[in-house]
Amino acid sequence: MTELLLSAGRGPAECAWALARLLSRLEGEAARRGLRTARIEAVSGDRAGTYRSVLVRITGAGAEGFASGWTGTLCWQAPSPYRTGHGRKNWYVTARPCRTDMVVTPFHEADVEFVPCRTGGPGGQHRNKASTAVRATHRPSGRTVVVDTERHLHLNRRIAVELLRQRIAADDEAARRAGVDARWRIHDDLVRGDPVRVERP
Repeated sequence: MTELLLSAGRGPAECAWALARLLSRLEGEAARRGLRTARIEAVSGDRAGTYRSVLVRITGAGAEGFASGWTGTLCWQAPSPYRTGHGRKNWYVTARPCRTDMVVTPFHEADVEFVPCRTGGPGGQHRNKASTAVRATHRPSGRTVVVDTERHLHLNRRIAVELLRQRIAADDEAARRAGVDARWRIHDDLVRGDPVRVERP
């Protein structure tokens, strides 16, 4: 399974029209290869039957290879259906792989490695001589915190676990939001160096 985000960016209405044509071509070609496609989400264009962006899921054997052939800059070559006599005939759309199945990092206290350590600073002789601070590392994510706020090791361990739990949850939420933002990111221009796939009616 793979997902492609097709976007007309901030192009004129013809680009949204071209996206709809390219999407139909992509779906037809996928069906001929025995692949299944599904439109997961779509943002309609200003005119009926057009799209500013569409998220397409492609499933079946060879889905990733098929999607890579459609990744990059797509060009639909046809006269404008809206402006007669307009000289431009190339309408561009971008297609990029997109992940929506963000994996949540499971948090288990057993995955946390604790190392007692000393820290400097004010606090008197006990703080400077006893290893009451703790360095805690969540092995699956690599996240590390050092806690030395309490005078007892077991209290610092408890705080470290809670800090790691909060930070990993925040990382997962940030990754989820980044995935959603990436799905609807608008491509202003062609990506320099992109191969252009040209399609005609």
